Amino acid sequence: MRRTFLTAALTAAVITGPVGGGVQPVMASGDSNIVRPDDGRLAYEGHWGRTPDAATTVNSGSRLTFRFSGDTAHALFDVSSITVPAQIYVSVDGGPKRLYAVDRNVIAIEATGRGPHTAELSVKDVFSRANRWTPPLETGVVLTGIRGRVLPQHARYVRQLAFYGDSITQGVLALCEVNTSDCADGTAAYPTLVADALHASLTQVGFGRQGVIQTGNGGVPAAQDAYGWNYAGSSADPDRRADVIVVNQGTNDAAYGPAEFRAAYRAYLGRLRSAAPRARILALRPFDGTHADDIAAVVDELADRRVEFVDTSDWLSLSDGDFNGTVHPSAQGHRKAADRLIALITKEL
Repeated sequence: MRRTFLTAALTAAVITGPVGGGVQPVMASGDSNIVRPDDGRLAYEGHWGRTPDAATTVNSGSRLTFRFSGDTAHALFDVSSITVPAQIYVSVDGGPKRLYAVDRNVIAIEATGRGPHTAELSVKDVFSRANRWTPPLETGVVLTGIRGRVLPQHARYVRQLAFYGDSITQGVLALCEVNTSDCADGTAAYPTLVADALHASLTQVGFGRQGVIQTGNGGVPAAQDAYGWNYAGSSADPDRRADVIVVNQGTNDAAYGPAEFRAAYRAYLGRLRSAAPRARILALRPFDGTHADDIAAVVDELADRRVEFVDTSDWLSLSDGDFNGTVHPSAQGHRKAADRLIALITKEL
């Protein structure tokens, strides 16, 4: 497999520790410069299962931000069960993003000058076809700490946006037409673009092959069963403070009839409303039109003035290069979809 994107040089060392087949800490004992993953100085966006020993995400688009002084900090990871490394971007002080495969226990984060500096780790891709649901995970990001002089930081966002969908929401094939991590980029997908444009906190949850009835790749349950979980056994932070929830489901449910799909979609929206009573819920027409009439009908039947069907029928075009393949938007297509959602959500807010 081509690794044309993985060209950044890494400064790395290995810290060894006991492993037992699950999420295990990889941490140097007695090192006072190590900040544990549940420390309040680390700001997470998205679905992360957090304990004193590890912060774990299986979702492309998830992010971590922290401040540090000095010219170097080190992100510590557990890769003991990982067979398909996730890819992440690291940016310091808003500078260029450097790409890394999380295939080692330590990645050095280097800055210019003594600081203070702000580092952002954003998950480019967690490969959808490896086990990323039931520990021991074969792919995902398992952070066990930050080594360095980490500083407190203030809350960055007021608005909170959440996006739930399938491989499109995940950013699969955003960069090219091969289903690999090199061609996928959650940060180039419309959820990240929308959240960044609106200066909002981001929850981006997309699972390849998943629908409201169809189970996903990598052992992931159907959407209504996966909702509320980071991965098996790890409860997700609730969406009760979300301002807007965007749903892009249905593409992978083509095999199911209208009655069965409508019942499942109605139940799924009910779960979202119960979890987020104040949120505006935008139910997107899937970009390929699958179950569009059923989704519109369910929204109409709910008669919830804060649930809206969003007709995306003229947003993207195969002939204009908005797709890689026939289903997955290209980076250009994601940009177009994001611009439509930015205008819509801005008006809603």
